[in-house]
Amino acid sequence: KSWQCQAAHFRNLNPNPNRAFLQASAPHTTSPSALPTHNTSSHPKSRINTANMPGVSVRDVPADKFIDAYAAFLKRQGKLPIPGWSDTVKTSHAKELPPQSQDWFYVRSAAIARHIYMRKTVGVGRLRKVHGGTKNRGSRPSHHVDASGAVDRKVMQALEKIGVLEQDEDKGGRRITQSGQRDLDRIAQTTVEAEEEDEDDE
Repeated sequence: KSWQCQAAHFRNLNPNPNRAFLQASAPHTTSPSALPTHNTSSHPKSRINTANMPGVSVRDVPADKFIDAYAAFLKRQGKLPIPGWSDTVKTSHAKELPPQSQDWFYVRSAAIARHIYMRKTVGVGRLRKVHGGTKNRGSRPSHHVDASGAVDRKVMQALEKIGVLEQDEDKGGRRITQSGQRDLDRIAQTTVEAEEEDEDDE
């Protein structure tokens, strides 16, 4: 009778012993409302002032903008030797007329300097393919023809005379000199600064 009284007393304290056991043995979990919340909203991106960064190089500037800026620099500098036939020569036998721009030699020089900067060492053969074009052969199918090797060779020789390029004795072709690389990076720096000033004015 004593054990029956003890059992009845235990049932009064714990009406559902199995539930009490499960609650005691269940792992403690935190409700989602009690968890700390973090602000996941995206912050507006501030514009990075690239012009003040020391690592700006030719690779950071669009090709067309850099070529225009460097061609203008070469013309303003006045040191690049211009051949006398520059106003009459055709740059490829795929062309029907000579270049119409009077500054085309400066533009071609800037394009070649950038091309060699990006690819370390380049020869005339590679440049002929890059500057080549499609020749119109009338009723026959058109096909690619290389540019004039004499023109690209003369451009590289002119850049070599002003210290922008030098010959690579090991690999052949020409490469950018250290002073030439500094000049090109400086032009890239000023180009980026000019773009940021234009954006600020707008």
